Amino acid sequence: MSLPKTILASLTVAKTCYYIPRTRDFFLNLLRKAATLSHLTQLQAQLIHHSLLLNDISIATKLTHKFFDFNATLHARALFFSVPKPDLFLFNVLIKGFSTNNKPLSAISLFTHLRKSTRLKPDDYSYAFVVSAAASLGDARIGGILHGKAIIDGFGLDLFVGSALVDFYFKIWRENLAIKVFDRLPQIDTVLYNTMISGFVKNSCFEDSIRVFGDMVLGNGPRFDLTTVIAVLPAVAELQELKLGMQILCLAIKCGFYSHVSLLTGLISLFSKCGEVEIARLLFGEIRKKDLISCNAMISGFTCNGETEDSVRLFKELLSSGERVSSSTIVGLIPVYSPFGHSYLCNCIHGFCVKLGIVSHSSVSTALTTVYCRLNEMIFARQLFDESAEKTLASWNAMISGCTQNGLTDAAISLFQTMQKNNVNPNPVTVTSILSACAQIGALSLGEWVHSLIKSNRFESNVYVSTALIDMYAKCGSITVARELFDLMPEKNEVTWNAMISGYGLHGHGQEALKLFYDMLSSSVKPTGLTFLSVLYACSHAGLVKEGDGIFHTMVHDFGFEPLAEHYACMVDILGRAGQLKKALEFIKAMPVEPGPPVWGALLGACMIHKDTNLAHVASEKLFELDPENIGYYVLMSNIYSVERKYPQAASVRQVAKKKRLAKTPGCTLIEIGQVPHVFTSGDQSHPQSKAIYAELDKLTGKMTEAGFQTETTTVLHDLEEEEKELTMKVHSEKLAIAFGLISTEPGAEIRIIKNLRVCLDCHNWTKFLSKITKRVIVVRDANRFHHFKDGLCSCGDYW
Repeated sequence: MSLPKTILASLTVAKTCYYIPRTRDFFLNLLRKAATLSHLTQLQAQLIHHSLLLNDISIATKLTHKFFDFNATLHARALFFSVPKPDLFLFNVLIKGFSTNNKPLSAISLFTHLRKSTRLKPDDYSYAFVVSAAASLGDARIGGILHGKAIIDGFGLDLFVGSALVDFYFKIWRENLAIKVFDRLPQIDTVLYNTMISGFVKNSCFEDSIRVFGDMVLGNGPRFDLTTVIAVLPAVAELQELKLGMQILCLAIKCGFYSHVSLLTGLISLFSKCGEVEIARLLFGEIRKKDLISCNAMISGFTCNGETEDSVRLFKELLSSGERVSSSTIVGLIPVYSPFGHSYLCNCIHGFCVKLGIVSHSSVSTALTTVYCRLNEMIFARQLFDESAEKTLASWNAMISGCTQNGLTDAAISLFQTMQKNNVNPNPVTVTSILSACAQIGALSLGEWVHSLIKSNRFESNVYVSTALIDMYAKCGSITVARELFDLMPEKNEVTWNAMISGYGLHGHGQEALKLFYDMLSSSVKPTGLTFLSVLYACSHAGLVKEGDGIFHTMVHDFGFEPLAEHYACMVDILGRAGQLKKALEFIKAMPVEPGPPVWGALLGACMIHKDTNLAHVASEKLFELDPENIGYYVLMSNIYSVERKYPQAASVRQVAKKKRLAKTPGCTLIEIGQVPHVFTSGDQSHPQSKAIYAELDKLTGKMTEAGFQTETTTVLHDLEEEEKELTMKVHSEKLAIAFGLISTEPGAEIRIIKNLRVCLDCHNWTKFLSKITKRVIVVRDANRFHHFKDGLCSCGDYW
């Protein structure tokens, strides 16, 4: 390869006109003009030939720096080690070069060599560059050691080092430590404030990001600049603060920033996320020379607002203009936010990526994995994930989250364990997803292990992680631990309050849920529709009719919420469970919207509790009409007839379901012993300890019969002999699981089980009796709620 034209021209002039001495300035001029790695290596040979490279450390330093510009880390390393006595400046150039060229371990190793094997002492630049390397590596331990060394060497309060440390702690999700470093620095500047704003954004602390920006605007910090405004825009976008977005737009115009493409691009993203796609379109039109980044922002804006035709049109325009699209373009085009109805488009984009050869790009693969998960196309999602050459943390998170959201909790947990084996450090998004999986299946031991992982990584300060922990403990039966964590949180958002209120409702603690709801109203956090649903649910499971009615009235008249089908269903459930069936029916008739399956389903469930066959018939007719494929309603109606001993009618309902080929979900119960899950089904004899389990059941039956227990057979669906009915009830899955728990744990140990269906009346009474004769606490989570059995009583008060 030849030298660049500019260099050739210089040589030609030198040859034809006069001779230019090969001086230091001559080679420095060539070094500045070198355009390729080949030019640099040829120039290096000339410098060696003229004995300038080894004798002039300044030229060696500049050449090293230039090698890094071309990502030629091996050339830079070789050159460095050829210099007899490298000075501190050359060390710093190499440390920085390794750090910025994705060689963090090399940067850290060289820094260690500088401290231990030379007489040179690292300065603030040395520490700033090596801390940046630790940040890209994501190693909290190394970063902590470097922080300590910086303090020992007198750079603990240095602004340059402090800014690097702030950035480091944000990158490893330790925003609390980033804040501590920031607060201790005696000097502050705009760059440091910008680092804080962008760091808060990356850690999803959007309110904090806006607060710091507000301090700068109000003059309580250094003067803000264009970078400041651009940095805060994602926080405003994520919170969908449209009014604040408008104010920032006015501020940008006032300060003369408006014409900058990067700012307009950020504003396009902001208004798009706020649902104001037309404003985003106008801003896009203001950009005279539209670059790829601004086009990507507009494509993404159209996509996230469901304007897929416009996003595809703009994408086609990009292609026809000859512009080479990037992976960011494709990610913006993929309808991740509104995938339903766009399965064909996703397949087309996938095919285009394969053809273009960018399907292996981590961001593209992750976006496609996410959209396939949301479309419940888990086979495609897993195939993409497995075939991805580079599995980034984001791709692991997408797959784990997708499995969790689609109920594939075992797969999610298995992926998480594989991720740990591959030494991929989780972040708050990872642990939030896996905690959700633990909550779904009641895996308390795994949830506690994840909690210890959260502590070791110091993620507790993240509001989303703490909220997920509260939800996990509540759904795994440890409501006391959930409340302790709730009380320890310095800041709570509406999701946190909802999780705790919902947890109380799940455990039947209606009064506690109400008190917490009113505490929430007294705080600065506004309730959401889900908040009211959680409180109403708590009222329905605690018999709080008057209170529930008041909450519903507050929601509609004081807060102006339009009730959803779930809110109406909760009110029907509250009235129905309390035996006010006629009032529940009147409530349904007075509804301003047409009642759907959730509402009629709540009424049918209440009819089962209070054995009202006539009203049940009315509700079931509506349900069979509105949701004819739901087997649950047929089973419930059949049970109601069985309770009334109307066996022919019960059989008739079951026959209808059979003709429709509707299958009942088989009942199963999970118990965890020594962190190993064991699942039982009714009449199960596949367990290795089946003989011991059934022997324990026989022994317990004898003791309980002596104590006066009688099997509840009224809900058995067939007209069988009483003895046969008792045998049928005896082998329910929850009884088998509890018996296994009794023979597998120490006397007096608490037993926890999870049932996928509503616990039946007989099993409920059986477990109450059992808790008394065995002096055990037995915690049962069924499809509706928790039951805490102790001394012959249940926490639900027989109201479930």
